[in-house]
Amino acid sequence: MVLPNAYRRDGGGHDYSKRTMTTYKQSDITMEEYHRVSDKTMETLLDTMENLLDEYTDLPYEVDYSSGVLTLKLDDKGTYVINKQPPNKQIWLSSPHSGPKRYDLDTTHNEWFYHRDNTTMRSLLEKELSEVFGQPIKLDASE
Repeated sequence: MVLPNAYRRDGGGHDYSKRTMTTYKQSDITMEEYHRVSDKTMETLLDTMENLLDEYTDLPYEVDYSSGVLTLKLDDKGTYVINKQPPNKQIWLSSPHSGPKRYDLDTTHNEWFYHRDNTTMRSLLEKELSEVFGQPIKLDASE
């Protein structure tokens, strides 16, 4: 469902420009579909992070993916940990900036979203990594 002209406010009470807001809903998926989509998401994130870090070879940043856990170490900027959670059919993200979040899949919108604030994992990572790297960072959709 799209709500036209929705306003977004942050904790400081600042109004942002008008935005279209999508409401996400957890999809009922099989375990096979969960693994297919989550594996693709993790591979896409890994490829994107590796390409990004290739541009910053002078910085002590590194990315690693093993056993369903992606770790992005950004030296004094902190460490991101993104991992699959098959029992819940979720992807969990731990951010040094926004803390831990658990993402569910919405197959209609092809997004992993956090049900408490309706934000997508992609938008959170784009925002935070753009701030870390000082340039706009765009991630591919989850599939």
